[in-house]
Amino acid sequence: MISGADNTTAGAGASSAGSPIRVMVVDDSAVVRGLIVRMLEADGGIEVVASVGNGQVAVSTLARTDVDVIILDIEMPVMDGLTALPKLLEVDPGVRVIMASTLTLRNAEVSIRALQAGASDYIPKPSSSRELSGGMDFRRELIEKVHTLGRIRSGGRSRGPARAAPARVRFSPPPAPPAKVVLREPGRLKPEVLAIGSSTGGPQALFTLLKSIPRDLRLPVFLTQHMPATFTTILAEHITRMTGWACAEAKDGDPVMAGRILLAPGDYHMTVEARGAQRFVRLNQDPPQNFCRPSVDVMLRSIEKIYGSRTLAAILTGMGQDGLAACRQVVEAGGTVVAQDEASSIVWGMPGAVANAGLCSAVLPLPDLAAYITRTASRGAP
Repeated sequence: MISGADNTTAGAGASSAGSPIRVMVVDDSAVVRGLIVRMLEADGGIEVVASVGNGQVAVSTLARTDVDVIILDIEMPVMDGLTALPKLLEVDPGVRVIMASTLTLRNAEVSIRALQAGASDYIPKPSSSRELSGGMDFRRELIEKVHTLGRIRSGGRSRGPARAAPARVRFSPPPAPPAKVVLREPGRLKPEVLAIGSSTGGPQALFTLLKSIPRDLRLPVFLTQHMPATFTTILAEHITRMTGWACAEAKDGDPVMAGRILLAPGDYHMTVEARGAQRFVRLNQDPPQNFCRPSVDVMLRSIEKIYGSRTLAAILTGMGQDGLAACRQVVEAGGTVVAQDEASSIVWGMPGAVANAGLCSAVLPLPDLAAYITRTASRGAP
C-alpha cells in the first residue's frame, strides 16, 4: 500500500483469486492523486501500487510494475493521457484503463476518442478538490468500476503466486452465470421501434453495431448510454459521423421519427409519450434507477407502454443490470429482446443479466447481432 504521490511498489507480487486489485493512479495534481489514492485504499479489495504525475512516468512504471487498472487523467504536462494510452496498452495489452476528466466539451471529446483507442471506461471528476473529497457518487462509481474491470483483468491471465486475501472487501462479485443461456422465440409481430441500452464499453459497441444496421431501416431508434451530461452531446456527434445514422441528443418534446436515433442526455431519463397518433420524447430528472440517470429501465418501460409487442430491445455491454426489469416487461408483452455476447463485451453485466434470465431471442457478437436486428425489423410480418 502507498500514500502520497509518485510512490511505486515493484510488481513482483501479482494477485490471483482473493487478492486485491492492483491500481495505478496517473494525475498531474498531487492533491487529486492523494484524494483518489485514499478513496481506493479505503476499500480492502484494492491496492494502489503506483501514483505518478504524467503519462511518460506511467508508461515507464507499467513496464516494471504489475497493474490491473489504471486511472488516467487527460490533461497533464510532459505526456497527456490520450498520448499515453496507446503506449500503455503496448506495454501491457491486458491492462484496463479508466479515463478521468472534468466535464468539459474538450475532455468529453478526448474521452470518446480514448474509448475508441482502447480505454475500457471513463469517469467524470468533480471540478475541485473540495468537491472531489466530498463526492460520494464519484467514490462509489470509482470503486465499482475498479472492481468490475479489475476482476475481468485478473481473471484473464496468470500472475504469479497467490497472496493472503485482504482483511475486508466491500465489493462482492456477482454470482457465476449459468453454464448455458436458454433462448426464447422472438415476438410474432414486426417491430415498430428499436431501443438500445448500453454502459461500460458502450460507445465502441454502438459504433460497431450501428455501422452494420442499414440506415434505411424504417424504425425510430432510442438509445440510453450511461454517460454524464456533455459526454452524451459528443457521443451523438460521433455516432452521426462514424455510422451515417442521424443521431441527436434528445430534447423534451422532440417528435419521434423513423430513421433517426434519439440519445438520452446525461442526467436525464428519456421516455416516450403518445398524443393520438403522434409520439413525443419526454425528459425528466426523477430519481436515478439502478444508480443511473439516464436509466435503460426507465426508457424501456415507457417504450413498452406505447409499442407493446412491437418493441425490439437490444442490451449491449455494461456493468450492473439496468434494463433487466423492463426487458422482462417487454417479453411479457410479446416483444423481442436481444443481447451482445460475453466474448465481445467489455463487461457482460447488463447483457448477461437479460441473457441469464432467459429473456433473449439472440445473444450474439456485434456484427451478427446487427444482422439479426436488421432481419427482425425488416421481416414481412404485419
